[in-house]
Amino acid sequence: MEKHIVIVGAGHAGGTVAAMLRQLAHKGRITLIGEEMLAPYQRPPLSKDFLKGLVDIESLKLKHDEFYTAHAIDLKLNVAVEAIDPLTKTVRCQTGEILAYDILIIATGARARPLDVPGHDLAGIFTLRNVADAQALRRALEPSCRLAIIGGGYVGLEVAASARALGVEVTVLERDTRVLARVASPVLSEFFIEQHRAHGVEILCGVNLLGFEGCQGKLSGIRLSDGRLISCDSALVGIGAQPNEEIARRAGLACPGGIEVDEATRTSDPFIYAIGDVTFRPLPLYGSHKCRVESVPSAIEQAKQVAHAIVGRPPPPPEVPWFWSDQYNIKLQIAGIAIGADQNILRGTRADGKFSVFHLRGDHVVAVEAINSTPDFMLGRQLIARKTPILANNINDISKPLKETIYAF
Repeated sequence: MEKHIVIVGAGHAGGTVAAMLRQLAHKGRITLIGEEMLAPYQRPPLSKDFLKGLVDIESLKLKHDEFYTAHAIDLKLNVAVEAIDPLTKTVRCQTGEILAYDILIIATGARARPLDVPGHDLAGIFTLRNVADAQALRRALEPSCRLAIIGGGYVGLEVAASARALGVEVTVLERDTRVLARVASPVLSEFFIEQHRAHGVEILCGVNLLGFEGCQGKLSGIRLSDGRLISCDSALVGIGAQPNEEIARRAGLACPGGIEVDEATRTSDPFIYAIGDVTFRPLPLYGSHKCRVESVPSAIEQAKQVAHAIVGRPPPPPEVPWFWSDQYNIKLQIAGIAIGADQNILRGTRADGKFSVFHLRGDHVVAVEAINSTPDFMLGRQLIARKTPILANNINDISKPLKETIYAF
């Protein structure tokens, strides 16, 4: 209980685990190290309300700055860690400071995947991972601006919706044949394309970029492989993220596309844990499957797991992965991951703007995608967690509440 815990990374995961350790009565030293100037804060609003100017930085913070002092958490901001030495159990900061740890938690998150094409260094090209990115993008989004978004994932579509609210012209360029291709079903892809086009967003799927074009160092357009030039004043590159695993890899930890951890978030070194977007983690509710899960709920779940392990409490039960996205007046909520699904069942209709897609393996739900249908999302989480068999044929019967028709007993 008196061990010195060093947390590398002061994002949502790092900030949460520091607070949770104190909540669980850890009495030893806690040092929380972050590269940004800000104390831990929420990132999901960056593409939505923060970008639209509806919330400020203070409202994003997980805790007031005074919290860290009051709970004896040594918060070191604007400090990067450049090396971990598992043999001496130390971390070396770029400032030259060397910190000894008893237990190390790596929560370094992920960074925007770069788009290495001609012109990528022109002014006016942005990514969105932190407050500084959001502030820079917001300054560029004047009502007369033409914004091109490369990548039709959640971040890209959320920024498209926010930009339209600011009066910006928006074009989304997606290499795949549909938006959200890696993370959602075709039904959701079609629905969001319809909604964005109804709000004036141009969406082009199945396109490839040759490069960015500009004048006097400033972006003016994007050249596609078919020869078309998409004129724009600014561009957001949102083609995914890659884990900040380099310091872990150099320290000899197993990193098969993220820092590999077990169900207690322990790495291949027994004194080093990892949590958040940087991890390659198990999903106990899905058998032996492992993957990177980029979400706040996953980061919080892993913070609970490591905090319980460190203070010697029984492990918390595994949680159902879940995700959300807000665009215009649409609330998308997803419970679970469609691993091994062999059928998809639509409940409701796209035209009503309120429907859900149930993904099943046999008579068990493995994932639910809900559009403006929070009850379906909540019930789906319960069914996945409890592995409850259901009467699949009754899912699309919207004449009665779902919970009255689907149970197989």
